[in-house]
Amino acid sequence: MLDHSSKVPVTGDPLTDILRGLRLDGVEYGRCEMQEPWGLQFPAQTAARFHFIGRTGCWLLQPSGEWVELKAGDAVLLPRGAAHVLASEPGTEASPIQGYEVAEICKNVYCMSNEGCRPGTLLFFGSMYFNLDGLHPLLGMMPDVMRAHELEAYEPGIPHLLEAMAREVTMERVGSGGILARLADVLAATVIRSWVERGCGDSSGWIAAVRDREIGRVLAAIHLEPHRDWTVETLARMMGASRSGFAERFATIVGETPAKYVTQVRMHQARQWLVRDRLKISVVAARLRYESDASFSRAFKRVIGSAPSHFRAEEQAETRQAG
Repeated sequence: MLDHSSKVPVTGDPLTDILRGLRLDGVEYGRCEMQEPWGLQFPAQTAARFHFIGRTGCWLLQPSGEWVELKAGDAVLLPRGAAHVLASEPGTEASPIQGYEVAEICKNVYCMSNEGCRPGTLLFFGSMYFNLDGLHPLLGMMPDVMRAHELEAYEPGIPHLLEAMAREVTMERVGSGGILARLADVLAATVIRSWVERGCGDSSGWIAAVRDREIGRVLAAIHLEPHRDWTVETLARMMGASRSGFAERFATIVGETPAKYVTQVRMHQARQWLVRDRLKISVVAARLRYESDASFSRAFKRVIGSAPSHFRAEEQAETRQAG
């Protein structure tokens, strides 16, 4: 159940307040051993992708089209799940990852390999979902590829997590599959946290707005309590400004009117409740204090581009297929 009690910012830093509940939930993991030459195509997906190189380095074809070398012990996160390739050498012919037969090691952890008995590159990868909507400004600001080694100087825990994964990836001990999955979740979340705390790689746009002393407090309140019936007057009082003065400053810094921004945040949260928590449309409409399902559906479609019934239909179809 969600807690609907008041969530007043407590740290004094609006960005920290907004993101203190940020979480990555792993849904599927794979361990594969590949003998050269080899190449794996990973298609675009809504979930983030994570890769750990356990033994023998390889190459990553980034979404930008550039190849980058990954050493044994490297880990990378593709937060928006962009299409990419892992290969033994740049330009090696790659096959879709879905084409390989897999064997389940434990719940949601699978093993695969190509032919050959000589030790090859050992990989552990996973798919993970943020508890943020895909249209959240933070996700749009993240780089296509985030490398753990590039952040470890700022996050002392990263080397220890990488060392722990290297010990477990051989799968020679009881429970290694489950432990690897949990380590991958923690490492990916640590990489995101380090990137955020280092300034998100940008000092403009949404981050600059959040870090504004006055507007940041308002944004934090909106994100922490999207179910509240926020009005321009209420938000202006929070900033200690007149209605017109607040609206003008907000639009200048954020790039949206207060009303439009509030509606976007509310609809992004609504999509999370529909898709992630599988709530009924009527429940979501009531939580956001709409007078009717119809008025909620119109607002939802205006922001998201599809009616909420579209997401409910998709969820029900997936449930039937799983059954």
